[in-house]
Amino acid sequence: MGMTISEKILAKAAGRDRVSAGEIHTVNIDHLMSNDGTTHLTIDMFNTILKKPRIADKNKLVFIIDHNVPADNPKTAAAHKKMRDFAREHEIAFYEGKGVCHQIMMEEYVRPGELIFGADSHTCTYGALGAFGTGVGNTDFLYAMVTGKSWVMVPHSLRFHLTGKFQEGVYPRDLILTIIGDIGADGATYKVMEFTGDGAKAMSINERMVLTNMAVEAGAKTGIFQPDEKTAEYLKACGREPKYILESDPDAVYEREYFYDLSKIRPVVARPDNVDDVVSVDEVKNVIIHQAFIGSCNSGRIEELRTAASILKGHKIHEGVRLLIAPASNTVYLQALQEGLMDIFMDAGAMIMNSNCSVCWGSCQGVIGEGEVLISTGTRNFKGRAGHKDSKVYLASAATVAASAVTGKIGGHR
Repeated sequence: MGMTISEKILAKAAGRDRVSAGEIHTVNIDHLMSNDGTTHLTIDMFNTILKKPRIADKNKLVFIIDHNVPADNPKTAAAHKKMRDFAREHEIAFYEGKGVCHQIMMEEYVRPGELIFGADSHTCTYGALGAFGTGVGNTDFLYAMVTGKSWVMVPHSLRFHLTGKFQEGVYPRDLILTIIGDIGADGATYKVMEFTGDGAKAMSINERMVLTNMAVEAGAKTGIFQPDEKTAEYLKACGREPKYILESDPDAVYEREYFYDLSKIRPVVARPDNVDDVVSVDEVKNVIIHQAFIGSCNSGRIEELRTAASILKGHKIHEGVRLLIAPASNTVYLQALQEGLMDIFMDAGAMIMNSNCSVCWGSCQGVIGEGEVLISTGTRNFKGRAGHKDSKVYLASAATVAASAVTGKIGGHR
């Protein structure tokens, strides 16, 4: 009986020839990433709980300030200072104001075949490069930080066969929201969402990131693609080599398989307050919006910015709407500047934010007030996620968000 790519990665991390779903193994971690959402808590535990605190391997650690940057209040500033000081003292790789944590990790660190823990639920993004990335809590992160190891229960895998091509005006964002709407927000709980087929192979690495990033919104432990020539090209451009090139065996066992013809996917939105309440854009086309957001670790890359610019060019944002745009990293920001996309956004009346989580995180830039409606390329639309508890968040593709910002109501692409 063969193994899936995820089982192979975990087997190598555990130093074993094979592992099977349901087994628990001690594993070696390749990278550990933590952001300003919780790192200050980990530091407190490191300094107060441990009798002889030590870091197993500083070269495996990455600290990134991206959620509340620049700091929005003295409490946040204190948490940031704690991160800076700790990173300096222990010679930990440190990023501030450089972009969203998962985008930085993809640009700078992630390699196929690695096992990566992140103190953030969307660490599953790294599966776009054929790595096993998963989010963990503070205590698990702390243990891995001081030992270099952790434990993992090997997940069952779900396989999503993707065939065909998207029609014009349809994007991977529409696909992953459709999938989550179909299987439910708990449809992949503690499982791997593995994406295969010709449709998967045709996607760019950026497009694959859209799918793997949102896997956790279906409850998944991670999402993953098998590495291929596009993976190799991405790594070469970043100056990295893979750790392992692995792929699922033909006789690997999957708990369940799903089949999606990309040509049948249509533009959709997830309605408040559940990510799996997914409907056609046409069903909500008269919903008035107050704010629109393009950015986040899911859809703040150059491809989404190009799509938004193509729709906004020659148009103005509706007078009753604020459009916020936050590139996923400074690298993306500079590329957008070079391509003239920022000129288009500013001419349209958008507000350009620094590279950070922004309104997707909902605790600093761009929060919305009571009764206001946001349409967003962010990751979540829980009640109160983007501001006031009585505000509403709709999730959609960058194209739908841009078109809605022009018309003042949720609508299709112009």
